[in-house]
Amino acid sequence: METAIIREIEPKDNEEIALMIRKVLLEMGVPKVGTAYADKALDRMFENYDRPKATYFVVEDKGRLIGSAGVAQLANYEGNVCELQKMYFLGEARGRGLGSAMMGVCLDRARQFGFEKCYLETMPYMKDAQKLYIKSGFEYIDAPMGDTGHFSCPVWMLKQL
Repeated sequence: METAIIREIEPKDNEEIALMIRKVLLEMGVPKVGTAYADKALDRMFENYDRPKATYFVVEDKGRLIGSAGVAQLANYEGNVCELQKMYFLGEARGRGLGSAMMGVCLDRARQFGFEKCYLETMPYMKDAQKLYIKSGFEYIDAPMGDTGHFSCPVWMLKQL
């Protein structure tokens, strides 16, 4: 039986979620510059998403955070487009259907917020993540949208909501 639950982030989650995300990024060999690793927001995720049309979810399993993702307005972009942000899972969370479940929760919330499209950026070698994105209806696009500051992420995808 699956013991993990998806819930909205709480202030008490900040330190644990920052450590979890950085652990996954290091494991994946992601550059520390020009990616989520360097984002100042990583240490204050609750506060960063405590604003209109933004939310962040965590996956809690037996009292530990093992995954997370959120949606918010695409930075520096004029238009009704959100970004799927900081979707990461520890190894123990992978292969359990949690990515698909999290994607559903995030996209449902993006629709509730009234967004028309959802954008994301990723790394070329994150093939399992890209399989999930394609399965969820994302398509590759030729250039970045907005300006997220993640200049080291050269794969861009977009989904109609």
